[in-house]
Amino acid sequence: MNKKIVYPGKELELFDKANFWRNYLYFKIKNFFGKKILEVGAGIGSFTEIYKENNQEITLSEIDPANYKILKEKFNSSKNVKVEDKFTNELNEKFDTILYLSVLEHIEEDIKEIESATSKLDENGNLIFCIPAHNYMYSAFDKEIGHLRRYDINFFKNLKIKNLKLINCYLLDSLGQLIYFFNKLLFSKEKYPSKIKIFIWDKILIPITIVLDFLLFYKFGKNIICVFKKVGKNY
Repeated sequence: MNKKIVYPGKELELFDKANFWRNYLYFKIKNFFGKKILEVGAGIGSFTEIYKENNQEITLSEIDPANYKILKEKFNSSKNVKVEDKFTNELNEKFDTILYLSVLEHIEEDIKEIESATSKLDENGNLIFCIPAHNYMYSAFDKEIGHLRRYDINFFKNLKIKNLKLINCYLLDSLGQLIYFFNKLLFSKEKYPSKIKIFIWDKILIPITIVLDFLLFYKFGKNIICVFKKVGKNY
């Protein structure tokens, strides 16, 4: 398997300042974090910056050479952060938390990847996903940044992996779903959103959607949040 897989998109830099969204996401999943964390496909470390000071042992995996270099430089002075350019099944350690944040949609054999992640989890460890929702919303932007698919929530609710139990699964960013849908209709050929669009979404709309998501019982949204627990050991 070729390790030098080049990440096709440039949205990591565009969304690097979307701190309202990342803090909202972190607030929703932080209670499932343990002490030994693997963040798969960590990109340029934008999400890692939020939780890296929590005295946890963090491993970042990134197989894109350019992103790997950025991660090595960014976290060079962080003694609790280790950066690996390995696939999940090549890692020799076990973890109590594994994160896939906007990553699974890039992986062709997604079921095999989830099985690999499960094998790297300690018993009672948590496997956490944030994934783009609703395949009918697949757009030129998705294609440009290497998304092979978006997901319907039932994919995860019906997922059957040995030793893996679904703990929580819901939709997030209801207002973002509406905006994303209309943006696809009105700007169907747009490959990347403008910086002003990202600013408006993150700094103005996310504070509103936090309230709206709660009022709508997390039944709508452009992202799926799923948490699985490892039950039993691998034999």
